Amino acid sequence: MSQKGHKRRLRPSHKALAVVSALVLGGGGVVLVAQGASAGQDSRTAPVTATIDCPDVGDRLRDVPDQARGQVDENLARLDSQVADAYARLSSGRAKGEDLLAGLKEQRTGTIAAVSDAIAKAGDRPEGLEPLAACSMQQTPAADPADEPAADPAAGADGAQGFAAKSGGGSNAGGPARSDFVAIGTVKPNVRTPARRAGASSGSFAVQCGRNEDRHLNPDNVIVAPGVGNGAHHMHDYVGNKTTDAFSTNNSLAAAGTTCANGDQSTYYWPVLRLRDGRAEADAKAPGGGQDANIGTILRPKQVTIEFKGSAVSRVTAMPRFLRIITGDAKALTNGTANANASWSCTGFENRQLKDKYPICPKGSDVVRTFAFQSCWDGKNADSANHRTHVAFAGRDGSCPKGFKAIPQLVQRITYGVDPGRRIAVDSFPEQLHKPVTDHGDFINVMSNGLMAEAVRCINGGRACR
Repeated sequence: MSQKGHKRRLRPSHKALAVVSALVLGGGGVVLVAQGASAGQDSRTAPVTATIDCPDVGDRLRDVPDQARGQVDENLARLDSQVADAYARLSSGRAKGEDLLAGLKEQRTGTIAAVSDAIAKAGDRPEGLEPLAACSMQQTPAADPADEPAADPAAGADGAQGFAAKSGGGSNAGGPARSDFVAIGTVKPNVRTPARRAGASSGSFAVQCGRNEDRHLNPDNVIVAPGVGNGAHHMHDYVGNKTTDAFSTNNSLAAAGTTCANGDQSTYYWPVLRLRDGRAEADAKAPGGGQDANIGTILRPKQVTIEFKGSAVSRVTAMPRFLRIITGDAKALTNGTANANASWSCTGFENRQLKDKYPICPKGSDVVRTFAFQSCWDGKNADSANHRTHVAFAGRDGSCPKGFKAIPQLVQRITYGVDPGRRIAVDSFPEQLHKPVTDHGDFINVMSNGLMAEAVRCINGGRACR
């Protein structure tokens, strides 16, 4: 496991935090609610977990001047720390819900003001951030205790019990629940693709980057939390660029080696998938692993396919070097599904894609995760303040929104060999309860201009290049 030395470590970035099984609320009450399983699942009830749901300030930012970005990043991390501290007090029983929310609001008000001040010094003061200080309690189904794997006897406190010991009790990992799984054979085909028009770019450009045989793993996210160790709070698998971590820069990425056979130095990464077997992984005591409620054996991909595809309605234009794209939302459980883009399936059934369920695959069929990235670019920016608005998805007819142009669409397909009936869970922020809808992928384009030009020629020329 590759763990880089970190120069600057900021506190955890939990924007919403789970208090599993029971929540101490104002007035000394305890909430413990039973909720029926979803249709087609076991009829047993599951306990409900309470979540502290705070608005995502970073997602609301639209214009952060370069000279303010460092201060803004630090204050966004401070907001995360404040919620993390609130969670620690609540889970230990040292604070009641109403008092905790009031104190958290006061803290966040000051920090949000600091974000606004930093931006105002270099540009226009952002509007509408002040109301984001208030947080609320949200209830959501958690794992039935029977769903939690028994700890391997050899794992001890480093295995499935690690997070419970750290957080002061409750379920050892907060999900997933039985209702998060569905047999793929019961799902109806639901994949639709736009019809190609005249002028479509029908080619493809494949990149062979391996399956992370080098075990390049870390819990950083250089796109969302640059300079913050454990900024993701879950472990990432990396292929391509060999040095990517929280402290990478454009210059360091351009100077790094790569696992890609054609010299592509781009970085491709996604949360690891784990087998919920109760065993202690190498990261059982580490940030992003057991310390953040991510437990069990990390599954190594059986196959990783990276391919760039064309547009159904037009030619594509080259991506700029160092373009950053995030697809999906790691906080979709609490943020809502507006930015969710998870696609789960099984080999032999890939015309059936699941957004909010894990697939139960029949014997001989592998679990498949597919990340189809945004394929429209604003033509100007390699990133945006919220890391989303500089790119967009094509519409149902394949066309880009007004003001955007088609670029090669990155499609990542990752397969895993999982025996039928074995529980899996994607790594997540603890409060996201390992829900499948939180799956996501990240990409930084570090192709040379020449290699990108070759990809564009292949795609626009209707050729399948490998």
